[in-house]
Amino acid sequence: MSGIAEVSLSSDTYNQTEIGKFPIDWEVGSLQDAATFGGGTTPPRKLYDKYYVSGVHPWVKTLDLNNGVIAVTEENVTDAALAETSLKKHPAGSVLIAMYGGFNQIGRTGLIAIDAAINQALVAVIPRKGKLVSEYLLYNFNYKVEYWKGVASSSRKDPNITSNDVKNYLLPLPTVNEQTAIANALSDVDALIRELEKLIAKKQAIKTATMQQLLTGRTRLPQFALREDGTPKGTKPSELGEIPEDWEVFTFADVISFLSSGATPYRGNKSFYKGAIRWITSGELNYCVINDTIEKISDEAVLKANLKIHPAGTFLMAITGLEAAGTRGACGIVGQPSATNQSCMAIYPNEKLMTQYLYFWYVYNGEELAFKYCQGTKQLSYTAGLIKKIPIYLPCDTGEQTAIATILSDMDEEIQALEQRLGKNRQIKQGMMQELLTGKTRLVRVQEP
Repeated sequence: MSGIAEVSLSSDTYNQTEIGKFPIDWEVGSLQDAATFGGGTTPPRKLYDKYYVSGVHPWVKTLDLNNGVIAVTEENVTDAALAETSLKKHPAGSVLIAMYGGFNQIGRTGLIAIDAAINQALVAVIPRKGKLVSEYLLYNFNYKVEYWKGVASSSRKDPNITSNDVKNYLLPLPTVNEQTAIANALSDVDALIRELEKLIAKKQAIKTATMQQLLTGRTRLPQFALREDGTPKGTKPSELGEIPEDWEVFTFADVISFLSSGATPYRGNKSFYKGAIRWITSGELNYCVINDTIEKISDEAVLKANLKIHPAGTFLMAITGLEAAGTRGACGIVGQPSATNQSCMAIYPNEKLMTQYLYFWYVYNGEELAFKYCQGTKQLSYTAGLIKKIPIYLPCDTGEQTAIATILSDMDEEIQALEQRLGKNRQIKQGMMQELLTGKTRLVRVQEP
């Protein structure tokens, strides 16, 4: 049997080329020497029924590119579209790259697993057999994404890359066997990353469903589900609908000791931003514990701006700019003592409400509440007065609040651990790409006993 082993080569086995050092047995040449190319178009939308409805031929747009394999497209086109426009289908295995469509889209890639047509913002690269492996080219493109953005932004009025840029792209070419080995090694890491992403999505869905059940009382934890006589607890009507019989409806005014918003120290005094005190802005409220901040401020800044240092465990919510997706419902927990800017509101509950329960309740309900209770014409915002009017129903027994929060916190920790694993695997992939696509580490076939 045979397998793949890694070997590192000495410096005298490399050649210096215009795009860097590569092994002496690798070629370096332009992409047009190893591939052919194709383009596409967008059939007229005004003839949508004719060119798109009931279409069976895959048609790839910029937004379909996922930097990986594309097996299904959002839209298909008809026989008429292929016959009456300049569209033609490119073979499975073609590698696509976005030439324009927004700076964040430029350089995005995809490898089509099916024969497909493309729109005019893409160029199709069809590798020549025996010269270039599709998967190897895809990883090479993805490794050089910043290169493409640099080309797009250099001396051009509208950022873009052209088909000639792609044709003249220089890349290192090991043998087809080595290209395949490199692509397979990176593909294995990609498969692990995809599995972790799926597992995280599944765990997040389970957490959301658990929040829906526990934070509404639809499902009770066993230790809180029965009356003293052993019979199951029921529900009762309220102004917010049916709620558990031993829960109550409050407003935030009933369950909060006090609120505290922050401020931004004067930007004209640079010394204010050379201190060691953490200073949280609303952009850092990312549904997590905030242990560090982008900016730090000085003791003098705290004094002059009349800021409060909030202790660890304080709940924060975003109160301005709530018309923007991603900001509505944004919240966090102070992990280390910190001050905040004016877009954050610190909430200190009284004895009726546990902070951890409030956090999960707001994660679940915050976005809907922003639409319902915030005010403003150009910018939706909360005020202290508006926050105090927000209704909340919750267990009167703070022990039940703590038990619910503990279950959800355990789920969060599991998800965070998986996300850390995912991050490490992405770093590993980047390191592997740097080693394998430059030939610093070689993959060679060895005999196994």
